[in-house]
Amino acid sequence: MTAHLNRQRRYRMAVFAPSALDAVRSAGGWVCDRAMAGWDITIVTAPTDPRPLRILGVHLLDPELSPSAAVRELAPQAIAVAGDLYRSDEQVRDCVLGQLSRAPMEITVWGELWPSELGPRIRPMEHRLSYAARAFKARAWAAVALPDAPIAPVESFYSGEPDRRLRGVTTQR
Repeated sequence: MTAHLNRQRRYRMAVFAPSALDAVRSAGGWVCDRAMAGWDITIVTAPTDPRPLRILGVHLLDPELSPSAAVRELAPQAIAVAGDLYRSDEQVRDCVLGQLSRAPMEITVWGELWPSELGPRIRPMEHRLSYAARAFKARAWAAVALPDAPIAPVESFYSGEPDRRLRGVTTQR
């Protein structure tokens, strides 16, 4: 019972990634640092070996759940998403925008471009990885069967708390 109560009190983040490889490469150190800081982080991605994600200290959610069902189940205070997935997957995009229309929350996007409809408060940011996060990211990197590569000390994102005026925003198609 105590473990259940502690999990309810933790901040929760839902992470949408096209693959475990992309999550580890682009945001692995950041999510590891967040997990070590006490966040309960769940990644929604294509079916995969959960080992690399467990190394980072995050959970893997059933990939058969729709993005909206995943968010309902997780009730996150923050959402992180791969920019390419946000642009290419209508369900992910609608889920993120729907969640933001209900309550402003932290949103983090990785990739080359951030979605302009997320508002002017989303700004470029860099996260300096802790030494522990770099070590765990290196182990997760090896678990996705990639050759050894140096782990950069910084990961780049677009992040912030979106403008409250986002309520009711819909995507342009």
